[in-house]
Amino acid sequence: MSITPIGQPCPKITTASLHDKKHRHEPITCLTAYDYPSARLVDEAGIDVILVGDSLAQVMLGYESTLPVTMDEMLHHTRAVRRAVKHALLIADMPYGSYHVDENEALRNAARLVKEGGAEAVKIEGGEKRAELIRRVIEAEIPVAGHIGLTPQSVNVMGGYKVQGKTLGAIEQLMRDAVALDKAGVACLYLEGIPREVAAMITAEIETPTIGIGAGRECDGQVLVFHDLLGLTFGTPAKFVRRYADVGAVITGAVQAYRDDVVAGRYPSDGESYHLPRETQATLETIAERKQAMRR
Repeated sequence: MSITPIGQPCPKITTASLHDKKHRHEPITCLTAYDYPSARLVDEAGIDVILVGDSLAQVMLGYESTLPVTMDEMLHHTRAVRRAVKHALLIADMPYGSYHVDENEALRNAARLVKEGGAEAVKIEGGEKRAELIRRVIEAEIPVAGHIGLTPQSVNVMGGYKVQGKTLGAIEQLMRDAVALDKAGVACLYLEGIPREVAAMITAEIETPTIGIGAGRECDGQVLVFHDLLGLTFGTPAKFVRRYADVGAVITGAVQAYRDDVVAGRYPSDGESYHLPRETQATLETIAERKQAMRR
């Protein structure tokens, strides 16, 4: 396994790179990002894939689910991320409603994410029922990332965020979904919220690289939400989330310290303030003295 040393230029990751990594058994790393500073930090850390996920609905915009986020909002955030990314493969989610009603509209929306947003691939949720649409998008020269298992845009049909693929029938459906998308030519396949054993079976069965989130370590790669990794979300995290830092606590502490310093008059200090040149200050003092003398 070859790993680029920290601080060294990283080669540009493409959809072909993901397949090469699968065949070389090199793990694929993926994180979400939704704005310029977070995307730049993630990219410079050497992450392979940056996903502008529709999860920005919750972590950036405060919605309760991914369903309300719009194409315009996805484009806005994708453009910001694009300006930061030099190394990673940039994938953007197609939001709910952007591909569900009309295939021609779906093609237009996918093209917008590439042409206007700068995405290098789009992600579409759903298995074999989406295979024909995905094939059409790929034929339009737009790479597609698939997404099966717990698909958040189907939360109302699923009855909540529940682990998928726990019965034999459900496992068979997931296998059919994975094979259908593999044959359709997806660049990678996200496996979310499924048993580790099922994810391992899918990963071994298909040529497409798999990227897991709550799907065990046998996947070809892993993805986490940037805000989950850093402790910047509110509420109880999912079982699969590992927090690598509690940045939320750091931010809260810094803001409280700033508030206390302002209230106590400690900020800004004299050293953090701008001062007049000596000559100007001397002139002002002379003028003030003359005015005071005239009042006497």
